[in-house]
Amino acid sequence: MSLVEISGLTISFDGANGVRAVDGLSFTLEEGAALGVVGESGSGKSASAWALLGLHRGTGATVGGSIRVAGVDVQAADDAELRALRGARAAMVFQDPLSSLDPYYAVGDQIAEVYRVHARASRRAARARAVEVLDRVGIPDAVRRSRSRPHEFSGGMRQRALIAMALACEPRLLIADEPTTALDVTVQAQILDLLHDLRRETGMGLLLVTHDVGVAAESVDDVLVMQHGRAVERGPVAEVLGSPRQPYTRELLAAVPRVDATRTRVAERQEAAAVPAPGPAVAPGGEPLLEAVGLSREFGRGAGRITAVDGVSLTVRAGETLGVVGESGSGKTTLGRMLVRLLDPTDGRLRYRGQEIGSLSQKALRPVRREIQMIFQDPVASLNPRRSIGESVADPLRAAGVCDDTRIRARVRELLERVGLDPGRYDRYPHEFSGGQRQRVGIARALAADPKLIVCDEPVSALDVTTQAQVTALLAELQRELGLGLVFIAHDLAVVRQVSDRVAVMRQGRIVEQGAVDEVYGSPQDPYTRQLLAAVPALDPGVAAVRRAAREELAAA
Repeated sequence: MSLVEISGLTISFDGANGVRAVDGLSFTLEEGAALGVVGESGSGKSASAWALLGLHRGTGATVGGSIRVAGVDVQAADDAELRALRGARAAMVFQDPLSSLDPYYAVGDQIAEVYRVHARASRRAARARAVEVLDRVGIPDAVRRSRSRPHEFSGGMRQRALIAMALACEPRLLIADEPTTALDVTVQAQILDLLHDLRRETGMGLLLVTHDVGVAAESVDDVLVMQHGRAVERGPVAEVLGSPRQPYTRELLAAVPRVDATRTRVAERQEAAAVPAPGPAVAPGGEPLLEAVGLSREFGRGAGRITAVDGVSLTVRAGETLGVVGESGSGKTTLGRMLVRLLDPTDGRLRYRGQEIGSLSQKALRPVRREIQMIFQDPVASLNPRRSIGESVADPLRAAGVCDDTRIRARVRELLERVGLDPGRYDRYPHEFSGGQRQRVGIARALAADPKLIVCDEPVSALDVTTQAQVTALLAELQRELGLGLVFIAHDLAVVRQVSDRVAVMRQGRIVEQGAVDEVYGSPQDPYTRQLLAAVPALDPGVAAVRRAAREELAAA
């Protein structure tokens, strides 16, 4: 009997006649095997994974078909049988560890609770088991850190803690739903290596849900490609990624940014699959738009003082894209916020079009602020949920003194159309849009002030590869038309290579390497840059295995 047997799975929301998220999905997963489920946002990946543990029960969703997991008929199981399945025989690691962990309780106590429920163990044994699994997933000083609360862990450590919780009862199946989406490349590589090692040691099966095809190539034996709730292709990962049979799979692969591809090769590959390519912007040149000289920023006081940005110098010209890459905590976002003056630098100078702006008053700074705009990482957090998207886009116009509502509405409709949204949706609210559409709203809002420079802070990090390609293509198109300067901040090195003219690599608040993008990627001089590039997922499973072995060797040295 297979570990997982799905036959004719259907999932509808808003009743049987509502939205069909999954439509006739069938697949199996054998003991100890690993299957990657890939596809765009809305393809039904996560909905299918949740159905394996009966997590749609009681939500109003209508689930049909047959679901058997570790010998349990999930559709027919009562609540007690489902509780016995979840955690003990099959466990799940969710995308956002911060919302999956209780902020009030220590991490070790939360893991111990899971173990006590399923293993009927004593408090002492459960605590010991929690420390044991935390140590196994690579949490340093596990005894002490087990007493820490989730907010005291980094993003990567929180994800490790969730994996530890899933492992506590030695499940036969681990379901990982987008486990590395918000992580930088080095932490992502560590998590993927951990999952690989755990499979090898325990023999558990793995169902990996991801929109990142490179992550699937690093981690699984077989891959299942989903579109509109249906399976369009399945096979060995090397075969599907190397010689895809279906047009949709080819299109998906063409949209994947590659760290070893120059802009010319990217454009050729995407043109062949009818995916919009970012393409080069207008030729950068002329006087610098923005210059940072010795920029620094500190937080805290006394012994607790932290230097987030330390002596950074850079230049951005009209029509040019400067990529800024680095791990989480490297100072990228702090730097971006200083460039748009959302944060004041502790030290250093900022010049815009030759004018010193670091010491300008708020009143004198207003014209400059209109010309330097920012696109934020999380459009959900940066858009007011109680205001229509049209009103949010109109904010810069009103701040600039435009009072005529008819004129404002006409300009906003023009901007929405320019970024590929229906102007008729002016009065809709953020929750009515997809992630990619919300990011387009953020771009429209940035354009409302007629900027000369836009700082993009992780603008595509939470988007699937095809939506990423659409958003980066839109930014490049706007840059060509308007001669915009762009600062593109990201932890995804492949995306940065695809969109940038020059790149600056940040580590611990400093720029360790800077130059033309093809030179830095083609012949990196700093060991840290080489380490970052080595951690980028490879689409070729053979290359991925070689890289994993190299990382293991380095870790053992």
